[in-house]
Amino acid sequence: MKPWNFFSKYPVFTSHEYAQFLEKEEHAGERTQEALLSYHVKAGNLLRVRRGLFAVVPQGALPESYSVDPYLIAAKLVDDAVIGYHSALAFYGKSYSVTYQFCVLTHSRSADIHFREDVFRLVLFPMALRKKNQEVFGVKTILHRGCQLHVTGFERTLVDMLDRPDLSGGWEEVWRSLEAVEYFDLDKVIEYALLLDNVTTIALVGFYLEQHQKELRVKESHLVKLETRRPKQPHYVDKQQKSSSKFNSRWNLIIPIEIIEQTWKE
Repeated sequence: MKPWNFFSKYPVFTSHEYAQFLEKEEHAGERTQEALLSYHVKAGNLLRVRRGLFAVVPQGALPESYSVDPYLIAAKLVDDAVIGYHSALAFYGKSYSVTYQFCVLTHSRSADIHFREDVFRLVLFPMALRKKNQEVFGVKTILHRGCQLHVTGFERTLVDMLDRPDLSGGWEEVWRSLEAVEYFDLDKVIEYALLLDNVTTIALVGFYLEQHQKELRVKESHLVKLETRRPKQPHYVDKQQKSSSKFNSRWNLIIPIEIIEQTWKE
């Protein structure tokens, strides 16, 4: 397989993948690998995204202006990468706003990774999932430009975004983005919310479903399953907005007024 055959198959690749290719081609050796990669970077055939990660510049394109698919980068940053939170909805074309931050769930701790205007944030899988070996619950494997991506499905993404609005653009972005999704498997939403085992998040999921009961065809039995796991004492949904929140007795939540009244629609 010649280099361009490899490049066409792997638009974004790791140095390990390239080393495996060289071994098959009987060009093994770390120095050979580094020399070839450096040659292709200088020739404008490759972009160095970070140490050990490269993006292919198609023949005829200019390296400085070529736009690399950020989801391909996200998928290759770590071996166990799962695209989640707002980035999952953006991948599906359901996000309300364009963002240049991409969230990747992983077991690895790392500082944010920057490539041009994009920021890739590596976020640890929630502790509750790690304890139960359920990190990939609700994760889909999707073929995207020849690369397998692992992306959270709509049901898990709904719960995750309500659990971590700070990774999803804030409350307005969470609400507007989720409202672009026409259908959720509500049983799976509830199963995952209970699996995540955060009473505040469970109650907030219940509140969200109750607020969208007609559009999403939410049954009272769905809400009751969540209501039984609500906080025993009132919990703030957002402690930074204490002065502009109201108490909801059914869910035992103190909820920001902007969420209750959806003030962004005014």
